[in-house]
Amino acid sequence: MAARKQNREARAAVRVILLLAWPTMLEQIMQSAVQYIDTAMVGSLGTQATAAVGATTTIGWLVQSSITAFSVGFLAYISQACGAGETRAARRAAAQAVLSVLVIGGVCTVLTVSLSGWIPVWMRAEPHIRPAASRYFFILYLPMLFRTASIILGTVLRAAGDTKTPMKAGLAVNVLNVALNFLLIYPTRTVSLPGRTLVIPGAGWGVAGAAAASAAAYTWGGIQIARALWRHPDVSPRGESLRPDPDILRPCLRVALPNMLQRFVSSLGYVAFAAMINALGEAAAAAHTIANTVESAFYIPGYGMQTAAATLTGNACGAGDRKRMRSLTTLFIPVEAGLMCLTGGMLFASAPLLMRLFSDSGEVIALGAAVLRMVAVSEPLYGVSIIVEGMMMGVGQTRRPFLYNITGMWCVRVLGTFLCTQILGGGLIAAWGCMIAHNMLLFVLYSASFLTGNWNPLKEGAAPSPAKPGKSPDGTEQEAP
Repeated sequence: MAARKQNREARAAVRVILLLAWPTMLEQIMQSAVQYIDTAMVGSLGTQATAAVGATTTIGWLVQSSITAFSVGFLAYISQACGAGETRAARRAAAQAVLSVLVIGGVCTVLTVSLSGWIPVWMRAEPHIRPAASRYFFILYLPMLFRTASIILGTVLRAAGDTKTPMKAGLAVNVLNVALNFLLIYPTRTVSLPGRTLVIPGAGWGVAGAAAASAAAYTWGGIQIARALWRHPDVSPRGESLRPDPDILRPCLRVALPNMLQRFVSSLGYVAFAAMINALGEAAAAAHTIANTVESAFYIPGYGMQTAAATLTGNACGAGDRKRMRSLTTLFIPVEAGLMCLTGGMLFASAPLLMRLFSDSGEVIALGAAVLRMVAVSEPLYGVSIIVEGMMMGVGQTRRPFLYNITGMWCVRVLGTFLCTQILGGGLIAAWGCMIAHNMLLFVLYSASFLTGNWNPLKEGAAPSPAKPGKSPDGTEQEAP
């Protein structure tokens, strides 16, 4: 009888996990589909165009990941406040998130636009593709305020358990992006159909057209996410002050700053990694860009489950529910590992076919397929790292992830790639081997943290989560769970 009850509870918990994770997964599937379409459309213009777009990709990751990391502070605070039933605290935090969007979005706009001419040079892009790469980056990051709103305010909605609204907005953004791509990348052309001829208008802007399409779509998406938050019944910032609130910002920043520093320094590592790959030549840079795009789709289960892990563990921590925390932790890992085994197998089997979708260069296809099959084998292990990191984010534990990721990035990936490519004369395969070694180190470190239970603030004798709201809305002290 007890065993049947446990099985029922386990099945119910899996349903809750998947119900929370699937909207994020679908949103990311659509984002990956659009990345595939964007890469294929730009790739049809030639290897040079693909290399121009890929030359600044890692700088984009640097900017976006830093903003995402900052939003983790609000995710931890709001998810725990909602779990504890503190609606007023969650609304005050949402208002501070809006203030953060205005400040961070404005600063990022100035930085990205003003540095757009220098970034391709710093990334060691070949001289003949630098003008196109610079224009692409300038246009793409001009609406940085709206992109910041999508990231931070979307995280607020997810922390409150609403993953469907960001999903719907993301789907609309992606559809708009693809439609504008058709109109802006290519010139006006004639398509022959059975029985008739159709004229499709086009601006013929090429790489700049791809950037303009994405910029317009991101602008629309940021507006939609802001409207959805404003109307939300639980975390709407309506009526709350937009002045800096230390009681909210202090615990959020205690969580966000280590994670933000981690992602910023890690992204700098990606920049150094990509610069070394760009120096290997146009074919290696194009193969790397396409392989990164292809691989991103196969991480979707991992990052979709990470969102669910962060939200549900944050709720359980806020409610002080030890039993629920234990139940969640024993379910997330096997579900995640199973999904990543499936996607890793699919990536290994389909790598050459997927590369052919984006390039007709034999050299680019061969290089990309080889590195994709290498990384496919490591996907299930990397998935464990993703889930444990998500649970740590949900309960406000971000210092150890900072140390893990910085150590792996700079001591294994960057240093290893420098030795393999710049000293020993290796190529793209050697560089991706260093990337996989980095992922394996993360698996070992996160697994050790999970098995010892040191990440869990509800473990007996553990300190309370730093993201736990310290005061109730009326200013009285709260007792940590």
